[in-house]
Amino acid sequence: MPKLSGINHLQAVRAFKKAGFSILRQGKHISMSNGKNTIIIPRNNPINPYTMAGK
Repeated sequence: MPKLSGINHLQAVRAFKKAGFSILRQGKHISMSNGKNTIIIPRNNPINPYTMAGK
């Protein structure tokens, strides 16, 4: 199991906004993009460590 602990999806969104990502779409998942990369954040609390460690 990854050594990461799960975090709240709102904390993840806040961290990615600080890194230059903006929200594209919201539903059961949150789509964020910085113009080059797109990420999908699930609205699970906490987000599973395996999901956070995925590439």
